[in-house]
Amino acid sequence: MPVTRFDVTLRRPLAGFPGYEELKGRLHFAIDPLHESNRHITDVELAPRDAAGRVTWDSDVSILLPVDRAECTGRVVLDVVNRGNTVAVPNFNRATRPAFTGGSDPNPPIDVGDGFLMKLGWVVISCGWQGDLPRVPGLIGMRTPEARDAQGRPLRGRIYTQVQSTGPVADFLLSDRGHVPYPAADLAEPDALLTVRDQPDGPATTIARERWRFARSEGGRIIPDAGHILLEGGFEKGRLYQVTYTAAGAPVQGLAMAALREAVAWLKHGGAAEGNPAAGRLRWAYAYGRSQTGRLLRTLVYEDLNLDEQGREALDGVIANVPGGMRGEFNQRFGQHSKDRNNMMAHLFPFTDQPAADPETGAKDALHARLDARGSRLRVFYTNTSAEYHRGDASLIHTDPDGQRDAVLGPYTRVYHFAGTEHGLGIWPPTDIQTAPADPTGPVERSQNLRGVVDYSPLLRACLVHLDRWVVEGIEPPPSRHPRLADGTAVPPDRLAAAFARIPAARYPRHNPRPRRLDWTTMPPTPGRAFGSLVSAVDGDGNETGGIVLPELAVPLAAHTGWNLRHPDIGGAEQLLVFAGATIPFARTRAEREASGDPRPSIAERYASRAAYLDRVREAARALAREGYLLEDDVPLSVAAAGRLWDHFTR
Repeated sequence: MPVTRFDVTLRRPLAGFPGYEELKGRLHFAIDPLHESNRHITDVELAPRDAAGRVTWDSDVSILLPVDRAECTGRVVLDVVNRGNTVAVPNFNRATRPAFTGGSDPNPPIDVGDGFLMKLGWVVISCGWQGDLPRVPGLIGMRTPEARDAQGRPLRGRIYTQVQSTGPVADFLLSDRGHVPYPAADLAEPDALLTVRDQPDGPATTIARERWRFARSEGGRIIPDAGHILLEGGFEKGRLYQVTYTAAGAPVQGLAMAALREAVAWLKHGGAAEGNPAAGRLRWAYAYGRSQTGRLLRTLVYEDLNLDEQGREALDGVIANVPGGMRGEFNQRFGQHSKDRNNMMAHLFPFTDQPAADPETGAKDALHARLDARGSRLRVFYTNTSAEYHRGDASLIHTDPDGQRDAVLGPYTRVYHFAGTEHGLGIWPPTDIQTAPADPTGPVERSQNLRGVVDYSPLLRACLVHLDRWVVEGIEPPPSRHPRLADGTAVPPDRLAAAFARIPAARYPRHNPRPRRLDWTTMPPTPGRAFGSLVSAVDGDGNETGGIVLPELAVPLAAHTGWNLRHPDIGGAEQLLVFAGATIPFARTRAEREASGDPRPSIAERYASRAAYLDRVREAARALAREGYLLEDDVPLSVAAAGRLWDHFTR
């Protein structure tokens, strides 16, 4: 078996849930690079091999499981960690995740939230898959072997990446969010290119090569540095800088997906000899990834890297949360795991699970083509928020590439749009400033409107329960629900401008960037025609009408959107703040709304009292539960969330 051993370095009870424990350590892998199951892993044949001809590496792993193994119910959640951070327990258990910094505890207590996964008796494995994480203790990563040429030398190739700052800076690290960059092969490379633009799909201006260099500023000195770029006069806040250069050293990035696959196969099929802590107890496995790792799961599906070396399906189901229509650079030479900008991504097409044709390029393909060709019954949920629609790519997973026709989904796919939500689980209390940076080295961002406050985690819990029932009992989950052209709920983003122009200080974007076809035969790529991006239509309050409508939107106190603009304080004030939604409250009284010119009825005009409001919220939640999009047990969560909103917006 490809998992050769599990070195446990920490064993401790789970604080707040004593019936569970955590096993933490390193999982060691060894795969046959020539095996059929590994043939789609780019450059795996160029990695160093051991005496048996296998490629070896190891990953950090954390496993949460019942102390009494007899209490395992046979289910495994593969927590596909996001930039080294756990996502499954924070998202499904409504818990907080630790914030790792340079001097933080690498083994902080785990917040189990309300214990949702533990009450089900499920095992959670968080497996490292990323080798370029910021060098911060506590992040869950992987040691990735590097491909070499026939003479054993590091490979060289072109890199294309983007950097942006919330303030003026002298230099940039050549990576996204503090990740380890690909070093420049030649600090004096004459063909290296630096451009700047003010919109993701806007025109680029080339910066003269003599004005910038591979270097960093330190204590007033300029130090040559293959991992940084420095610009004469400095970089401006908010502007989008894109750099193309030749790098040296190419890790075998596709081993990321092999690590996830084999970790799950080990738990399902491995024995005590390989260190399996619950041998014979686990049967079904479901992967959960969000954002970066939702894109990783879309890539795993497309590459069909789910069969282990014994020809068995490792994962039985997948929830790819908030990936939009993107995949990522997870299985290509010089791939950048953290790169996530929709106008920077390679290999966007195909978007849909079933076959589609791009009339512009003539390409024909399907995201699930390889799965369907071998008759796989892997069940996949694609879940997105409004932010991925306004980013420009989410609608492409259920339309043709030009956004002219609704696509037909395959029998093992569900597509759910969580209306009126932003990329994360909502920010509370309402604010226009992030409470903390998203990543250890990231900036604190600010928006022009209040950030989105709607927490969609109850919908994710229902997705997981329905996915399990679908796999284990054959019970079909609720039908896909998302904006559609056929019923008028899917519209071009500029169609919303008039609706928000009526709302005081709504600040709807004057420009909605759209992802474009990219010709990668040149570097940087040559942009082509834009894809047909669509968003949900809105009602008179500014709330979305397509997708799964949470009670906070069905019985509203505000408009909840998937868009928000960058604040002038951080630059780029005409750009969308990536991942952010907005909350635009109703006036409290009729007099207040008339004074501001808001045409939307005030809170006092809509609801006789707090109790009357919560009664309507409760009924909306129960209706959603009857349809299957919310668990009946989570109806009180919706009511509590609504009560919190009422108390805040009526005070």
